[in-house]
Amino acid sequence: MRQRIDLHTHSTASDGTYTPKELMRAAADIGLAAIALTDHDTFDGLPEARCEAEQLGLELVPGCELSLDYGGMPTHLLALFVDERPGNVNAELERVRSARTLRNELMLQKLKTVGVHLRMEDVKRRAAGVVGRPHMAQAMLEGGVVRSFEEAFARFLGAGGLAYVPKAKLTPREAIEAIHADKGLAVLAHPYVLSQQPARIRAILADLASMGLDGVEVYYTEHSDKYTGLVAALARELGLLMSGGSDFHGAVKPGVALGRGRGGLFVDGELLDRMKETLAARA
Repeated sequence: MRQRIDLHTHSTASDGTYTPKELMRAAADIGLAAIALTDHDTFDGLPEARCEAEQLGLELVPGCELSLDYGGMPTHLLALFVDERPGNVNAELERVRSARTLRNELMLQKLKTVGVHLRMEDVKRRAAGVVGRPHMAQAMLEGGVVRSFEEAFARFLGAGGLAYVPKAKLTPREAIEAIHADKGLAVLAHPYVLSQQPARIRAILADLASMGLDGVEVYYTEHSDKYTGLVAALARELGLLMSGGSDFHGAVKPGVALGRGRGGLFVDGELLDRMKETLAARA
């Protein structure tokens, strides 16, 4: 019997709306065989998730989703089988966090110059983990400054917005080397965001593979059947592992169900087996 898994999810430790504990329970309730918790640039949710997963008999794959600086493109890398223990990925994240703390302060200053007065303590109060733009948007929404998250990002917080400040990010090479040093796997998330043109996405994957990329998210909520087939073929051609996940965030992404995306997603447990075999061969 094929087992359903989900190797890309988020909790309240970053920008999801389920606590790590709630996320594990939801995964068990729908019969997932395994789930990866991949919060943005943090491992803070893993201890709680691990404790609950063990009680439920659910396999938890530790990880996080890293934001990269790659030619100005919105590039994210999943660090799978890396956890919260002190290591290379955590050291890189700490370096980036320091820069992001300054970014948050600069954005609040820019908001003030256009008449939007938010206090850092009010923004932090809305965050269970990493503090960022979604929490600023929530404060603005609750304060009546905007009528929706979309408006907050379009007018103020998104690229080109009145208060936007670019985010400090790792380079792909830095991220991949850190993940490998921590004995994890580096998997490119949602490649469709980078390009849907066959020649272009092949060039991107080949370039990242030359830096040591281990795998690519073939099965993803927003991938069409045609695009899924394209990325699967490229993964085979380039010797990359295949991965997949819903990118579940809870209420932040309405319509995206855990383990099923928008309804038709199925990530086979065999993909996780291939990953474990790769790691075992490296040991």
